[in-house]
Amino acid sequence: MNFRPLHDRVLVRRIEAEEKTRGGIIIPDTAKEKPQEGEVIAVGAGTLNDKGEIRPLDVKAGDRILFGKWSGTEVKLDGEDLLIMKESDIMGILTGTAEAKKAA
Repeated sequence: MNFRPLHDRVLVRRIEAEEKTRGGIIIPDTAKEKPQEGEVIAVGAGTLNDKGEIRPLDVKAGDRILFGKWSGTEVKLDGEDLLIMKESDIMGILTGTAEAKKAA
């Protein structure tokens, strides 16, 4: 994919929610909410501080994140539905994932 977000923007792929509840009940598509968890695909260079220096973003490609329900702008790139959002829309980075455990 040939896309690089600008400044403090982040490109995110939503991670689909489970099809069943813990009790085994299957959730129909009409009752599902859009997931608020995603994987960072690409990040911008950062923002300028008061001194004119670039402050890099706290997230990086590959991070699993949580974001607000109405965060970001939906776009379609290479046939895939993605989100572009500002770093400030991200609530946090999930650290309990398998990828994070490998890095630690």
